[in-house]
Amino acid sequence: MAPIMHGKVFTVTGAASGIGRATAILLAEQGAAGIAICDVNETGLKETEESCRKFDTKITTHKVDVSNADNVSRWISDTVKEFGRLDGAANVAGIAGGDGETTVQTIEQRDWDRMIGVNLTGVMYCMRSQLGHIAKPGGSIVNVASAAGIRGLPNSAAYSASKHGVIGLTSSASGEFGKKGVRINSVLPGPIDTAIFRDGEKKGLFIEEVQAGATQLGRMGQAKEIANVIVFLLSDSASYVTGARWTVDGGYSA
Repeated sequence: MAPIMHGKVFTVTGAASGIGRATAILLAEQGAAGIAICDVNETGLKETEESCRKFDTKITTHKVDVSNADNVSRWISDTVKEFGRLDGAANVAGIAGGDGETTVQTIEQRDWDRMIGVNLTGVMYCMRSQLGHIAKPGGSIVNVASAAGIRGLPNSAAYSASKHGVIGLTSSASGEFGKKGVRINSVLPGPIDTAIFRDGEKKGLFIEEVQAGATQLGRMGQAKEIANVIVFLLSDSASYVTGARWTVDGGYSA
């Protein structure tokens, strides 16, 4: 039996570490013909590329700031020129911010703009470019939101607002492209042991014991556990799933 992603081409943002890296590696493992990965962290991208090359998959790497429309447009255009097609996309890139004390009243404008620019507008830029090239019918896009997209997150209002926005953006786009045979879904991770989480922990935004204790499983999740769901949603096995928001959070939001 051929691997489930045999012959298909995908793009993955935020692929230098964490969920993005795990997704790219799993797509390669599942037989993707080509994967275009991007991030602003070129060192991390190279490490992800090396892991993917253990499998029979063609990999391209690009330094891309998803909050820059021209960066994104060029990357997607170059990907289609390189591979001749685009079957799916995992839009994973995101940032966290704040200092554990920032409120809606005190947040700096530049911090708000950066958070929304990367986490929300960046997803829009990616989809806007991807939807011009993605297979119709048969294409699939997965946007990574957060469990903070369905509940408030005190002292991280910009982050929570951006992830609420990703869910709304995803649901709206799914209604626009469903009849063309393109499926668009969002994944909502809970507390996941990634570089973003550890950076936030150092800033006082998160405490592992508290976050893990707030889940029904009593532990942090791993990036591979989110990647498993992303890759399922990208695959034909999820052929009747669109406009959905999948919580993958160990019961955190329940």
